[in-house]
Amino acid sequence: MALIRCDFFSEALGMGTSMTVLLPDRGAAGIGVPGAAADGDPPVLYLLHGLTDDDTVWTRRTSIERYVAPLGLAVVMPQVQRSFYCDEAHGNRYWTFLSEELPEVCRSFFRLSTRREDTFVAGLSMGGYGAMKWALRHPERFAAAASLSGALDVTRRRHHATRPVDPAVWRTVWGDGPVPADDDTVGLLERSGDDRPALYVACGTEDFLYEDSMRFLDVARKRDVPVTVDFGPGDHDWAYWDARISDVLAWLPLRTR
Repeated sequence: MALIRCDFFSEALGMGTSMTVLLPDRGAAGIGVPGAAADGDPPVLYLLHGLTDDDTVWTRRTSIERYVAPLGLAVVMPQVQRSFYCDEAHGNRYWTFLSEELPEVCRSFFRLSTRREDTFVAGLSMGGYGAMKWALRHPERFAAAASLSGALDVTRRRHHATRPVDPAVWRTVWGDGPVPADDDTVGLLERSGDDRPALYVACGTEDFLYEDSMRFLDVARKRDVPVTVDFGPGDHDWAYWDARISDVLAWLPLRTR
């Protein structure tokens, strides 16, 4: 794999930002890490970080590079600060950056497939929320979306009895009002149509966000929305996410397999 830390100017944000990118390599000479790349532009996974992290965290705390090396899959990991992947009420336009600018910037810098069947999104915690929101708001773009320990019910997190969203973060992202309809993943799922991508939800049963995943799945079952579910022992930590991202990669409907 080629590992690239890319610093660039964002028009949507009005400032410089960063992303970390993995690109597939045909080379098979590396000891213990075979390479693979399909003919043509490679499929791409947008992999989103959590609230306290940045674009480098997946490569520092998991073996994501080793996991994707034999798959011929590119991975784009953007940086969005503590924005919940939103156009912030008192901050910056991170939703516009993610959903509109980032894919175009990536395609201008790198060879990546533009086909829906080759495009995937996943993330952890805040990033699991961002992945589901992006997939449900733009189902025409993605073949599959995965949430790992996702904050999938942010509306109820505002006044949660034990683990509410930090009020300072809430005010920055959503101001003093409720979560807008287009930022509510539960509501988006309720309104989604048959064109939605394949969905995957994983969460550890000891995770403080487990109830968010359960709420999301309750709505999915009521709507007869198919979701691949992966629940089991685990907490809100990197040991769990490192194992689950490997499972997500095995689940993705990659045409190159």
